Amino acid sequence: MNAIPGWFYLAILAAIFAALTAIFAKIGLEGVDADYATLIRTLVIVLLLGIYVTAMGKWVNPATLSKKSLLFLLLSGIAACASWLFYFRALKLGDAAKVAPVDKLSLVLVAIFASLFLNEKLAVKDWTGILLIVGGIILLGLKK
Repeated sequence: MNAIPGWFYLAILAAIFAALTAIFAKIGLEGVDADYATLIRTLVIVLLLGIYVTAMGKWVNPATLSKKSLLFLLLSGIAACASWLFYFRALKLGDAAKVAPVDKLSLVLVAIFASLFLNEKLAVKDWTGILLIVGGIILLGLKK
């Protein structure tokens, strides 16, 4: 049997913290505007990442980055901002147990975009799993 690659464990940790994010955010949104809550969350992220990057000695002058890297990191930041704004608004209106899985439609879109734009090749078993995710999202979206 093949060993589980290191990225898999990091992805599991990311999933655990993403799940906690949804639960903590849903509780924290009570009586708070969703957009303002997103700002607070973002400020915490900026502060903690600033401390971490500095402590690890990873800080570099952004002007030394390639124009391509800087452009795509800025685009990623814009996309993340839009994602978080919509996510927090959805959490404010809906159940966390439904909003978070539907938000994970991003998994399907990442697979499609990676295939189209990054020339990543996915096996039939991978596409099968992705189709199962789509089925689960459709079930969650159906009214009772």
